[in-house]
Amino acid sequence: MERETMCIQAGYQPKNGESRMIPIVQSTTFKYDTSEDMGKLFDLEESGYFYTRLANPTNDYVADKICALEGGSAAVLTSSGQAATFFSVFNIAGVGDHVVASSTIYGGSFNLFAVTMKRMGVEFTFVDPDCSDEELEAAFRPNTKAVFGETIANPALIVFDIERFANAAHAHGVPLIVDNTFATPINCRPIEWGADIVTHSTTKYMDGHDATVGGAIVDSGKFDWMAHADKFPGLTTPDESYHGVVYAEKFGQGGAYINKIVAQLMRDLGPIPAPMNSYMLNLGLESLHVRMPRHCENALAVAKFLEAHDKIAWVNYPGLESSKYYERAKKYMPDGTCGVVSFGVKGGRAAAEAFMKELKVAMIATHVADAHTCVLHPASATHRQMNDEELLAAGVSPDLVRLSVGIENVKDIIADLENALDKVQI
Repeated sequence: MERETMCIQAGYQPKNGESRMIPIVQSTTFKYDTSEDMGKLFDLEESGYFYTRLANPTNDYVADKICALEGGSAAVLTSSGQAATFFSVFNIAGVGDHVVASSTIYGGSFNLFAVTMKRMGVEFTFVDPDCSDEELEAAFRPNTKAVFGETIANPALIVFDIERFANAAHAHGVPLIVDNTFATPINCRPIEWGADIVTHSTTKYMDGHDATVGGAIVDSGKFDWMAHADKFPGLTTPDESYHGVVYAEKFGQGGAYINKIVAQLMRDLGPIPAPMNSYMLNLGLESLHVRMPRHCENALAVAKFLEAHDKIAWVNYPGLESSKYYERAKKYMPDGTCGVVSFGVKGGRAAAEAFMKELKVAMIATHVADAHTCVLHPASATHRQMNDEELLAAGVSPDLVRLSVGIENVKDIIADLENALDKVQI
């Protein structure tokens, strides 16, 4: 099926007389006739459900849809995008391990890696996504377990060279993990360019309505864990906490990674989405293919307006021909990038804050990538834990304004921006 059809049809196929919409299985537990039946589930000898903290039918229906959209082999939903980011790395990296990551990733992810996971014993080396081949090569160590990047960096809007970083990762026998939140599988499928694992904050475009927090992890099924068995003992040696199962042997190349997350990490840490939230996420997914083109169309029109305005110092949007990432964006996302535009108002931070106070259609909100137009000053909000040096490394200047262009009539969005800019004194 084409992706537009997958948004509607994939993940759940009702049988004769069953619910047309995915059922909301709002239950913590599941009944079985015998202890033997239950035991087979605990031994991973049969598939099924026994406790929602590990798996739930509603969650799995939606995970399967996202898996199909990304072209993966298996997927799992999490309670948030942060949980998905954490699990995607922690599933294969622990104390004494090392990960290479793009320096321009979302501020929350940067802090997760540089502070929280560092306390857990995982070291990260952050590299400029436009670094030289020599700089990239120098970032790897013998204990490197993964490479991490974002298709479109939030909020720097740097387009990640997926193919290049995939080749580098594979040359060192490790997988490439790509956060595809901003592009969504409608505009980019990182697996087709060499990514091994794809993550999402489904809170953003996938939900699309600022209604539910969630995340997703998709495995491509293409990384050969057994070929690099010494690097990934968690997947290639017995898990004594789960009857000695060897995930790569039990579930094969296409199922080992996700099954380990479910059987081990979900069991112990439990960041599962509520079935009702997954149901609501599915409603958003059904219109994802309709909304994304409108987001991109509106954002391009807004970016062009801002680029021509005399009170705007600079504009960054990959869809603009003036963008240094225009050609790369055309390679990976020929049908459009995202609905987020970043720019600076002449006069710096003070002018940016004054401009934002005058907006009426665009709402000041931490959120991004939903139907409503919203605006944020990252240096004062999502990235405020960073110092100036870290901000610049992340592609976030003090004057940067992140505008998430919604799907309202673009004339109203532009009129709102024009009115606010008229009131800014430079």
